[in-house]
Amino acid sequence: MTWHIERENGVDLDLGAVLALYRSSGLGARRPIAEAGRLAAMVRNANLVVTCRVGGELVGIARSISDFSYVTYLSDIAVDRAYQRSGIGRALITATQQEAPQAKIVLLSAPAAVDYYPHIGFTRHDSAWVRNP
Repeated sequence: MTWHIERENGVDLDLGAVLALYRSSGLGARRPIAEAGRLAAMVRNANLVVTCRVGGELVGIARSISDFSYVTYLSDIAVDRAYQRSGIGRALITATQQEAPQAKIVLLSAPAAVDYYPHIGFTRHDSAWVRNP
């Protein structure tokens, strides 16, 4: 399997392909995929989007907000279930880090992935806070 990772502009992405990826990855269970306008704003307003494609098909995405200096908030990382455990997620994180090499990456883990992130160099941070609308 040959895959291609690159930085893309969120405004240029096919929202139908992003929606399909969120569904196929399992991330759709924790994102507002039923609200088309909100999903579009999430993708279009992210200032650092790295994708993975196989034969032109979107199979992975890392969607971030970054100041490119101090911190990058990796808000979404999704890999199609058919391609999970193939190294794509790690490659998306590496490519994200390369776009902002001096910035630390901060993310909130999906419950199922909480044991994965320490394995690839992340450390737990116990003082994060979330305020829902």
